[in-house]
Amino acid sequence: MSPSDANRKRLLVLNSGSSSIKFAVFAIHGQDPLWRGQAEGLGGTRARLLIEDVAAGEREEQSLSSGGHEDALKTLLDWLDRTVGHAALQAVGHRVVHGGTAHADPVRLDQALLEELDDLSGLAPLHQPHNLAAARHLMRLRPDLVQVACFDTAFHRRQPWVAQQFALPREWSRRGVLRYGFHGLSYDFIAGKLRTDFPELAAGRVVVAHLGNGASLCAMRNGESRATSMGFTALDGLPMGQRCGALDPGVVLYLIQQQGLSVDEVQDLLYHRSGLLGISGISHDMRELLASEAHEAGEAVSVFCYRAAREIGSLVAALEGLDGLVFTAGIGENCAPVRAAIVERLGWLGLAIDEEANAAHETAIHATGSLPVLVLPTNEEAVIVRETRQVLEAAGA
Repeated sequence: MSPSDANRKRLLVLNSGSSSIKFAVFAIHGQDPLWRGQAEGLGGTRARLLIEDVAAGEREEQSLSSGGHEDALKTLLDWLDRTVGHAALQAVGHRVVHGGTAHADPVRLDQALLEELDDLSGLAPLHQPHNLAAARHLMRLRPDLVQVACFDTAFHRRQPWVAQQFALPREWSRRGVLRYGFHGLSYDFIAGKLRTDFPELAAGRVVVAHLGNGASLCAMRNGESRATSMGFTALDGLPMGQRCGALDPGVVLYLIQQQGLSVDEVQDLLYHRSGLLGISGISHDMRELLASEAHEAGEAVSVFCYRAAREIGSLVAALEGLDGLVFTAGIGENCAPVRAAIVERLGWLGLAIDEEANAAHETAIHATGSLPVLVLPTNEEAVIVRETRQVLEAAGA
């Protein structure tokens, strides 16, 4: 490929959900997106495609006739054809939540792999089916287009054996009932950021708090996952926007056996009506809860911060010590009161907040004499781009 040809090549990154598809377009060797946007309102009557030219700051909007995912992807591909040319799109990198036991690295998607990954949909019902549906639509629309799966579980697959186990009969472990962990693309980016900007800390023992509508924690040593708060599914660990987090399994048995809830009703309860929304009865959005004067809102925030601090203590035990704490994702990057409340509970670890630095959302928010406490924006897209390039290069493309 000549330099001029390479300069025209583009990579598309997709994160497909139930009612939206987020996307970004990169130059084949570029680090920053050229365009980004999303198809939103899918499945409804007002579905639309929003596109932003990142450098120019210009935005455009297109309505979607059918309001479905395939229509959104076809409209996006048509726009790319008009904008950069049909031959420019070289590959698509997908965020795929679950890779199971077999996938610790990105891999090119084909029909057989899609069927294999579809068997894991029950472990990530909110995400996996929609991730894979986008790839299937693109296979019909552009059968020759290279598509790459980048897995959210992959970062955790090399954890120690003991960190992946449940105390169930071994036959269930052999059948894949393990602690997988999620948000791996985010943790991968933060690990790389630490290696680049904070190499001494990166080589040590770090807990990273990915706090957003979905929330988890990861214990890293030398930039590798040693333990994480999420387990077999993305329900485990911290309370989240609408998900319950860690729960005595006896509660599930009680709801089914004694209260007569169906399996579908329990699933809806745990995935959609619990977490911050369930405790507060007000909202799943941390910003709304922090702005509210209702005592239920304050209680929801308190539970979230208490559980985060408690789980961080567990991960420090897994690391046998701590050299620093990193906050990332929507809540972690933007909610200073939440960071302060969590760190206040961790003073026994040698952590303390500088109130002014925290309020200003500076990178380093720890007080003098404290272990490092950092706020680092995450960038899952950058990891997907890197991994998609790796697959292309390995194939000689």
